[in-house]
Amino acid sequence: MSSSTYSLILSDLKEAMKSKDASRLQLLRSLKSKILEKEISERKGSDVSLNEEQVIEVLMKAAKQRKDSIQQFQDAGRDELAKVEEYELSLIEAYLPKMLSEEEISDIVRQVVKETGATGPSDMGKVMGKIMPKLKGKADGALINKLVKQELSPL
Repeated sequence: MSSSTYSLILSDLKEAMKSKDASRLQLLRSLKSKILEKEISERKGSDVSLNEEQVIEVLMKAAKQRKDSIQQFQDAGRDELAKVEEYELSLIEAYLPKMLSEEEISDIVRQVVKETGATGPSDMGKVMGKIMPKLKGKADGALINKLVKQELSPL
């Protein structure tokens, strides 16, 4: 596997073993497993290595799962479990590229709306189709969707 993020995860995994950091070790093993599962699912007859973008995709999915769990635990009053998920989320986010701010995403959304000539909610698919490749791995999909809807909504 040629991904530098994956290499960093493996290196940190060894470090967590040496330092006997059980909670970090458990999370890193889980991430490694998810990355290997993705690699296996991508194979079609021959060996396939995941690229950096695919590894980031796996990590973003893991981060989203943690965010959802945090919300569910907080809603249920299970703050101790929410704290565990928050800790894991902070570890995962350390491997993710820096996310764009809401303002930066809004600027890109406005630019794409202008480029595509989108005029209303019916153009949502056209705008999302152009914007997602630009922002993949740099912004949360739900936030992008919300900002595109705002931009395309009549005042």
